[in-house]
Amino acid sequence: MSAYEQDFWAEQADEPEVRIDGRIDAQVQDAYWQSVYWGEPYYRQDCSYEDYAPAYCVGYIGFAQYGGRFQDAEKCLCANWLRIKGDSRLTLDEAVQAIRAAWDHAETVASAREDEQAAPVELLAAHRPAMARQLAAA
Repeated sequence: MSAYEQDFWAEQADEPEVRIDGRIDAQVQDAYWQSVYWGEPYYRQDCSYEDYAPAYCVGYIGFAQYGGRFQDAEKCLCANWLRIKGDSRLTLDEAVQAIRAAWDHAETVASAREDEQAAPVELLAAHRPAMARQLAAA
């Protein structure tokens, strides 16, 4: 482990237990990445899904844990990957690409889910404005 990687580890050693907010289903995310990882632009033919899985996990769990902007969480995400990478053959730079892809995908899924939940109210407002106002006031 390089000195740079050790700095990440040392700064994150006292981080609290990871809790996610329910917006992300880890099993669904894992199944998605297992089926598409080989088509990503950063994919290396000499690597298997097991090499990428820790980075993807850090990305989608990190999105659920930290939310907000990827850049604001990147340092913590890198430290998390260094902790769980196991036997992954990815370098930190390669892992960051997969982490970012998983973060972006998780953000898209969460946003779509929020839009689906908001859609019925918006449709109701368009078709029955008086009823929508009553529901909003309740």
